Amino acid sequence: QVQLVESGGGSVQIGGALNLSCVASGLVYSDYCVAWFRRGQGEEREGVASTYLVGKPTYYASTSAGRFALSKHSGEKTLYLHMRNLRPEDTDIYYCAAAVPAGRGCGLDRPYDSWGQGTRVTVSS
Repeated sequence: QVQLVESGGGSVQIGGALNLSCVASGLVYSDYCVAWFRRGQGEEREGVASTYLVGKPTYYASTSAGRFALSKHSGEKTLYLHMRNLRPEDTDIYYCAAAVPAGRGCGLDRPYDSWGQGTRVTVSS
């Protein structure tokens, strides 16, 4: 069973930065899709960015590509989200997610079936 634990959320002023971390455990396959989502305004969670834990391709939502960046330590099974120039609309609960690629790629438009508990980000002036 894949387990994901997020950390790094908190309160930051408009224009500030935060780094989120996601530590994965229980991984048994050679590679996984790993991603950041946030709760968003709708019933479905909103994709932020995704990548392969071992592989190189990285995907960003259009709304985050200019301000957010992924990095990772595949050996440590850790995924990071570096957020800068934060805006009030970035206030949300951010979730780490994972899935087996299974030939479907690791974009944000594919299903993810393992989720962390979330870490809260609050952006204010």
